[in-house]
Amino acid sequence: MTNLTLLTKAWNGGQIRQIDELLHTQFADLDVELKVLSNPTNRWVHVSLEGEDQAVATAYMRKEIGICPAILDTVKADMVLKGYVSKIDIEKQRLVVDVGVFEPKIIHAAIPLANLQLQLADGKNLGLKQITYAYAIAEGLPLSVRVISKNADILNAELSPDQAVMLQNWRQSLLDRLVVLRTSKELVSEVIERTRLSRDVIEVESLGLFEFALVCKLGTDAAGLVSRMGRYMRNAVFVVFAAKKARF
Repeated sequence: MTNLTLLTKAWNGGQIRQIDELLHTQFADLDVELKVLSNPTNRWVHVSLEGEDQAVATAYMRKEIGICPAILDTVKADMVLKGYVSKIDIEKQRLVVDVGVFEPKIIHAAIPLANLQLQLADGKNLGLKQITYAYAIAEGLPLSVRVISKNADILNAELSPDQAVMLQNWRQSLLDRLVVLRTSKELVSEVIERTRLSRDVIEVESLGLFEFALVCKLGTDAAGLVSRMGRYMRNAVFVVFAAKKARF
């Protein structure tokens, strides 16, 4: 038997069922028995595999979804890891990211304010709240980080180059985005159609399996979409990226 933790978090039973259905569809022709579970504490999705084709199924999940590193010893400097923001730590002036390291204990990655200032604020002396607010960085947002160093208690990190470029591109595009967390692509599309927001939303960017950024057309205020969509998406979390507030 193979036990893995997928690089995605699920926030309710419906999302677990979606992942279960997705994997069972992909593995329908394989000799593999699959079980999908979620850890209610940290929300990471755990999968157990058994059968002759479990190696094939594992390779598919590693490529298409990603697998948590799990063990601290497997993490090396310069590695790029995907995770989820677990805390905007004002007291210690850092962004804490859960990257799926559980053994020998749970270890998170920490991005100090100085690194965020260099990567997202042109080196300006801006506060943690100001930077995270400007870029719609909130708890539960998927982020990729580059490990700088590690010790027994923390992974010292910065945003990965691709992640920093993505956020900088948001800033330079001059377009608002509505970040929607803890929901499915199907529900997002359904609500956009139901509320007739297709005239205001020009693209839905996938940030993760259950996380999306709705790109607004020029002149559309992302904050104005929250009330229109929120009545149909009560379990979702909305975070507004306002392009004008990301101009430092």
